[in-house]
Amino acid sequence: MLSVWVVPFTSGSALSFHKLIKGALMGVLATVPMSLSMLLGWRLLPRQERYGLPPRLITEEITERVGIKDHLGEDELMGLTILSHFGYGAMTGGLYAVVEPLVPLHPSLKGALAGIAVWVGSYLGWLPAMDILTPATQHPWRRNLLMLVAHAIWGVTLGEGLRKLMERD
Repeated sequence: MLSVWVVPFTSGSALSFHKLIKGALMGVLATVPMSLSMLLGWRLLPRQERYGLPPRLITEEITERVGIKDHLGEDELMGLTILSHFGYGAMTGGLYAVVEPLVPLHPSLKGALAGIAVWVGSYLGWLPAMDILTPATQHPWRRNLLMLVAHAIWGVTLGEGLRKLMERD
């Protein structure tokens, strides 16, 4: 059992720092279509469901907790929201690159499942556990559908993009 987790980190395996960086890069790039789908989908929501999207709500909560929210202008808050969202995409993309060799599925399916796993782990897991956001179960179903689709878009883009980048090696 231990060898399953050790093998991907050995120098002789296909995984390397190079692949981790490519995963992070693709995580950032995959955040572009994800973000666009979130913004477009948000406009289609009923008016009463068009409150802040999660990246903004997360940034507002964290800046409030560390005591800087009142010192930030709208442009700074927007910049932090974008930076943190793309940073999270990079981190999870790098993590995906580490574990994806262990999952024998087509890259599109593997990526879509990874995107949904990020959504579940974040919006039903660590964000509510840290009292940063209310759990997804307390948000309207259309918003949850919007976010699930956006995360699936992120994952498919990540999976296929990483596959193409790795084919070049």
